[in-house]
Amino acid sequence: MKISFEEVKATFDAKLQQEGFSPSLAGLNAEIFAKSTLDGYHSHGVNRFAEFVRNIRKGVIKPVEKPVFSGRLGPIFRFDGGSGPGPSNAHFCMSYAIEEARKEVLACVALQNTNHWMRGGSYGWQAAEAGCISICFTNTMPNMPPWGGTTVTTGNNPLIASVPNPNGHIVLDMSLSQFSYGKMYEHRLEGKRLPFAGGFDQDGKLTDDPSEIIESRRILQTGYWKGSGLSLILDLLASLLSSGKSTSDIGKLEAETGLSQVFICIDANQLSPRDELILKINGIIEHFKSSIPQQEDRPIRYPGEATAERRERQRTEGILIDDQIWNQIISL
Repeated sequence: MKISFEEVKATFDAKLQQEGFSPSLAGLNAEIFAKSTLDGYHSHGVNRFAEFVRNIRKGVIKPVEKPVFSGRLGPIFRFDGGSGPGPSNAHFCMSYAIEEARKEVLACVALQNTNHWMRGGSYGWQAAEAGCISICFTNTMPNMPPWGGTTVTTGNNPLIASVPNPNGHIVLDMSLSQFSYGKMYEHRLEGKRLPFAGGFDQDGKLTDDPSEIIESRRILQTGYWKGSGLSLILDLLASLLSSGKSTSDIGKLEAETGLSQVFICIDANQLSPRDELILKINGIIEHFKSSIPQQEDRPIRYPGEATAERRERQRTEGILIDDQIWNQIISL
């Protein structure tokens, strides 16, 4: 079924207020879920909403909590998320990083004791729309084996980087597995295979079957050993900068909670005169896109370009949502 962005957001908002959220926090979390869905990231939008509500009811997510300032170390500002909602906690920390970057050019906010932030790209877009360059990342529960391993001891810790540009923001949003679990669940729901091998089956063979990968829990690292090493480094940085839990610590809990996250912002407007900055960005993008496409009907795109196109199309035409998923939300 096709549903308007406004209806999706209003439905999420009403459900969250029923779960004890204040109107302001319900509205913010609903908007983040709805925008992720509008942009085409159902795996971390509408498809995750019912699970989000279940975690509220289990007490994993505390709907009234907001980040609390816990200390400053130079340009690093530390906050405790109080097990509050991951999306609104992350939005708050990125907002704080943006405001501090406007004062000092660069700021880093490190958050401990929070929950899943859903689509990490939401906060890259947030920074870009505020005219800031950003880098942010999170650790997760153990859900990926290290390179050469067969048991899970690392997380597919998402990494986001963004650069503002009036001609189209550049926003990279990537997990450190070839496909996130959310994307694999989405493909399984639709009865589709992955476009490329995304992990190993029970016999240790590469496969594009999402069901086999989910069962084996052996997802393929982005860049093989490089993704494995980057996962470890991001876990170290997130837990050390925030003084929070590591992937190992999170794995000892009954649910994926207590995550550590980092939000780094740089005020792009203070780096160079605006016209000079835009000229440089556009020159880099133009060179990037000048490569001859392998397929004529698939032009080269920079990170975030296709997202912006989907957003505009679905805002006009409505968002295509699986009726089973939507009815599950309605019946919560």
